[in-house]
Amino acid sequence: MAKFAKFRNFCFLENVAWNASKIYLIVTMKSVVEYKDYRKYVLDYYRERKRTSAFTWREFAKIAGFASGSYLKLVCDGKTRLREEGAKKTALAMGMLGFEYDYFVLMVRYENAKTEQQKKKCFEEMQALSEAHHVKILGSDLYTFYETWKHSVVRELAVAMPGAKPHEIAKACRPAISAADVSASLSFLMKAGLLTRDIKGNYHQTNRSLTTGRLNVVAVAVHSLLRQMGEFALEALDKLPISERHFSGITMGVTAESYAKVVEELAACRKRIVSIVSADKKIEKVCRLNMQLFPLTENLNCDPTDLGKGV
Repeated sequence: MAKFAKFRNFCFLENVAWNASKIYLIVTMKSVVEYKDYRKYVLDYYRERKRTSAFTWREFAKIAGFASGSYLKLVCDGKTRLREEGAKKTALAMGMLGFEYDYFVLMVRYENAKTEQQKKKCFEEMQALSEAHHVKILGSDLYTFYETWKHSVVRELAVAMPGAKPHEIAKACRPAISAADVSASLSFLMKAGLLTRDIKGNYHQTNRSLTTGRLNVVAVAVHSLLRQMGEFALEALDKLPISERHFSGITMGVTAESYAKVVEELAACRKRIVSIVSADKKIEKVCRLNMQLFPLTENLNCDPTDLGKGV
């Protein structure tokens, strides 16, 4: 049995796999509760260890107690999967303890669940752990949030306009919506736990930022919201002066490798932007930032006979 003890910036692993003591620097990664895909977490962990040492997949597998040196790489490549016991061994190999260990095992359990009821149970347990550590994850119970753009805008305006009536909030929206729409949205946001109301009647956000994670429970609703926001962007391009909007773009050639790096950079940029606006004490308006990256040509590495077929 592996034993773990944490000392400030270090994690001490005793008698792991080959009966040798080692000391590893704790990797500087975001919390596991910000992940919804266990493969992505394992891959990020490996990349961080690789970045700071000569860590290999073989060494990783050995620490976790797997016979095959390439097993965890195959897991991350989507060619095989972790099972319950393998999830526990992998979590220990990554130095996980307490709720982080439990959360990782739940991610694997969710992925392996065979029925929607099993998946829902796992997701609810994951959500409970994440909320206990101040990360809000939207699940099937909050599917409605992403069905329309109104909820995200009203959620911001309700806090920015203390004491405002529904009809006043409605007038601040662009495009305009009805007071009934605002009232319905406020009711939903309160019921869903995304807003609270104090004794003075002022609204407060329970979490400054939200994430859908990487689960499929809200995928269709998110798709609808992205389409709505894309249409608003086109309207803004035609109707708003340059001083009130910012549009820019790049047409570029990429490889699969550079494409993946660009996606990672966009994700990091989005997090930095959230950090910037989260520091604001009082907002002046609600804006939408869209990020799109899509192909304008077919894949030039495919068979010439496949061009035009979306291969």
